Order: sequence, then structure tokens, then C-alpha cells
Amino acid sequence: MAEIDQDRLTRIDRAMIAEAEDRLLDLRYEPDDLRGQSDRTMRLRRLGKLGDMGLAKEDAPGVWELSERLEPTLREMGERGDIIRTMQKALRTEGAERDPMSFQIHDGTPTTLIVGRIIDKHLTDELGESLTLVVDGIDGRTHHVSGIDPVRVEDARIGSIIELAPADSAGRPSDRAIAAIAEDGIYRPSRHLEQARFEARVPNSDYVGFVDAHVRRLEALRRAGIAERIDTDQWHIPQDFETRAAAHATGRNARANIRVLSTFDLERQIGSDGATWLDRQLVGAGVSDLSPSGFGEQVREAMARRRETLVERADAVRQGDGRVAYRRNLIAALQEREVARVGEQMAAKKALPFRAATDGETITGTFTGTVQLSSGKFAIVERSHEFTLVPWRPVIDRQLGHEVSGIVQGGSVSWQLGRQRGLGV
Repeated sequence: MAEIDQDRLTRIDRAMIAEAEDRLLDLRYEPDDLRGQSDRTMRLRRLGKLGDMGLAKEDAPGVWELSERLEPTLREMGERGDIIRTMQKALRTEGAERDPMSFQIHDGTPTTLIVGRIIDKHLTDELGESLTLVVDGIDGRTHHVSGIDPVRVEDARIGSIIELAPADSAGRPSDRAIAAIAEDGIYRPSRHLEQARFEARVPNSDYVGFVDAHVRRLEALRRAGIAERIDTDQWHIPQDFETRAAAHATGRNARANIRVLSTFDLERQIGSDGATWLDRQLVGAGVSDLSPSGFGEQVREAMARRRETLVERADAVRQGDGRVAYRRNLIAALQEREVARVGEQMAAKKALPFRAATDGETITGTFTGTVQLSSGKFAIVERSHEFTLVPWRPVIDRQLGHEVSGIVQGGSVSWQLGRQRGLGV
């Protein structure tokens, strides 16, 4: 019978567990029990298998003791076997083969950074609140990660490149900054803004956006009962603020931190006119993280093909020593090119002129939707006589259909939302 050699909990195991008394099972030979001989033989063969696994032992001829670990161990082995089959099926669908020894099944959130392509994505509970991903990693391993928040990867599909990082366990720099600036238990955004401008250390000099982010963090902690808003420029910060904020972050972020690096698969990135994840790998230092096998090898090959595409389009030049020099501000130039092309295509359908936003410009209009490009996700902001595309940020999602305003700076946007309440929301 097929169940005898299964590495999972079988019907035979359930029957023996139910009949055992104090985990002891008496299968001594009874000559008069002719009808039960085949069943006894089958059970003894299964017990031999369980004995080899360390989950049963024969205390006396025909008398077997079942391990207390028998049921949980076999259940876990069965679940693991199902996961491995799911991973193999997903790989075969993608036309890939991987050694099962390279499979890594994460019982909880990953403890190390994972970067790779999604090869399987499915809900794992009836309420639709938990997602399982199978990720073919650049580290040469194939990862199975469950407990993913579906909202975090709603833009991602099979082939998309994502990054999964361990859950936050330490306090956030923003929380430390808030605690440091607070005087007598009061944090003032206006004072924080003055200090940020004085120190001049904020990226792209977006001081208002920088302080806005801290206020939004306080709004989240206010809802958790950790901070209290007194008025638009005063927040009450308790003495144990950092400890409570860190505990709150750990509880909320028990799931992995996720970033969708590219919704485009490698093949689409190779020929794209936008700024792709491959481009960022080329101009960065990501090659050292790539395994010489598996998906890491595929990324190396894709990077080489993308490099040739950039050379053909005069976005890169092959030098005499064989190295390739990329045009200045390559990422920004590619992004600008793609946004202009897509904007013009959308204008033809909308019967509304497209205008590209310029750095330092204040954008005001109605947030009407988003568009996914190889350069990333962009927000569509419309006015009565034109529309524009600007980099999207999660903070504006709740403003869909409403007027928004923001300053374009350094390839990002500092959104000025809820101005009637102060510096931000």
C-alpha cells in the first residue's frame, strides 16, 4: 500500500494513534484472527518505517511504543513535502529547474535580505489576509515565504522583482529624532523644521517633506495611543516614547518588510526605454550579490544584454579597456524619457495635453489614478487644461479623486497634504 512509505501523517498512523494506550500498541500474533492478519502486516510494515525515522520502537515482540513526536513530526513533514512540490511546480511553469537542496522554506519572516523574482503568489487563508510567495532569489536559492500582507504586493505579479527584508526590531531613526527634539515632553514640528534647515543634512533639501514624514509617524503613533496631538504645532511625547514606539513597530511589522523593485520581468527590462532595476544594478554595486547559478546567473546575463542595449542607444559608451561608461544621470534621463513617451500616449487617449513636471515645481491638481512604468509607479495629476505624471508615494493613496499639491524635487515629490492641519498628515 502506498501509505506505508509516506513521509507524512497517513490513515494508518491516525488509526494506530487512536488505538494506542499510553502510546503502546499491541500487535502480537493471534492465530484465530485471520481477518486481521493483512491489517496487522500492513501496520507492522508502517511501524518499521516509523522506527527507521525514530518515531516508534518495538519494546517487546509485537508491542510497539509510538513517539509523542509522531503526529506533529509527520504533519510538519507532510506540509514541507507539499511546499516543495508547490515550489517545483512553480519553477517548471517558468521553465526553470532547481536543486531541491537550494530550497529555503521560511517558517516566519526571513532573517536575511531576499531579492528575486516572484514565481508563485497565492492566498493562504480564506479571509484573503495572508499571502504566500515563492521567490527565485539572486542568491541562487528558491525561497518560500508565507504570512505576506497582500496589500504590500498588490502591484507585483509573476516575474516581478521584489525585496523582502526582516521585520523591524530596532527603534526607528524618526522616533529617536522626535524624542531628541522634544523639550519637556513637547515635540514642535516648527522647531524641527528650523533645526533641519540649520543643519542642512536633508536629502534634496526637502525640509518640509522631511518634517512631514515625522508628523505622519506621530499620527500613526497617536492612533496607537503612544503620542498625543495638542494642536497643529505641539505633540505630547511620553518619557518611554522610544521604547513604546519600538514595541509597536515590532508588533505591526511581524511580517516581512517588502519593496517591489520592478513590476517588469527581466525580458521587458532589457528593451525598456525607462529606468529599470537592471540599470540600477549596472550603475550600482549589486553584481557582487549575484549567485553564479540559478536566478543570479540569469540576472548577470540580463545585465549584459541591457548593457548592450544602452550602448546601442548611446546611453552608454564602450571604452578602449573594455569597460562601459554610462551617461551622466542615467537613471534620471531614462525616467524622463519614459515618462514623456507614456505621457504623450495617454494624452492621445485622454484628449488632454500632457506636460512634464520640472524639478522644483509645485504640482497642484486632482489625483486621478496611477500608472506603472519600468521606472516605477507614477501618480496622474490632472488640471482642467493639462495633466502630468509624478512619482507616486503611498501617502497619497487616500487622496484619490481629491486635490493634491506637492513639490517635485530630485526625482521625488514632497506632498503637501492636509495643509489646514499644519505641516502634513
